[in-house]
Amino acid sequence: MPAGPKAFRTAIACVSTLVSACAYAEGIDTEHLFGFMIGTDVGGVGEREFQSTTSGRFSKRTAHYRAINQEFELEFVPVRNFRIELGSNFAAHDISGVPGLEDRSQLAWQGVSIDLRYRVFDRDTAPVGFTFAVESHLNRIQETSAAAARNYGTELALAFDRELIPNFAVAALNLIYQPEWTRLSGIGLTEPESTIGAAFGVMTQIGPGLFVGGETRYLRKYEGIGLQQFAGQALFVGPTAYFQLSQRSRLTGAWSFQGWRRLPQSGLAADLQNFERHQARLVFGVSF
Repeated sequence: MPAGPKAFRTAIACVSTLVSACAYAEGIDTEHLFGFMIGTDVGGVGEREFQSTTSGRFSKRTAHYRAINQEFELEFVPVRNFRIELGSNFAAHDISGVPGLEDRSQLAWQGVSIDLRYRVFDRDTAPVGFTFAVESHLNRIQETSAAAARNYGTELALAFDRELIPNFAVAALNLIYQPEWTRLSGIGLTEPESTIGAAFGVMTQIGPGLFVGGETRYLRKYEGIGLQQFAGQALFVGPTAYFQLSQRSRLTGAWSFQGWRRLPQSGLAADLQNFERHQARLVFGVSF
């Protein structure tokens, strides 16, 4: 082979190897790596991002149920280890023939939210990363039924993660508690409820900026914020993928289905009253 083409191919191979090595050497950033879970990374001081989160919930019992939530968020990191996220969301519902729910087909502005995260331990200097997160929302329509309501809720989460194989595989664990209060329009009674759960996920880097893996979430729903009366439970499992589209943009996609579920004192094979059969999420973010 002539020296010219051979040298050119050798140079291309060296450059490709160097680019891949640099990409992997940057380490794994878990801030936006998962779909339904959160990692412990919160970004660097001064970082600002815009994020679009599209969440879908599908199928209740044997009837037609479709709920799509579109949230737009602004994220910024004012000080080290502390992140603030402000959001506003819209909800679209298409409900037909679901027992206990009115038939509806509507698109409406739903409400606002604020998400605060503080990283207590950095996994680069501690055995595991640890972040405490508090997300609160105020909605004008009820999430499940789409009825006009005053709904307030918060989610407390403890997030842990650790790289199983440096720059290749990372595992995360989330523990959550979600109290919520809902007052339907025209009804003076406020209905409290709560959800507790645990989620576990693993993501592996199969190429520069390309991760694939899965998430498993076990959720238990109760009537009352003090976990007074057990209502139902569900186990969601499914794949997750993360794509680093460019230096400033990213895309995360996740889908989950009820892998095992049970409704207490009921002949139903699945808890499709408190939870949906399928859940999906698509997150696009860009820094500026």
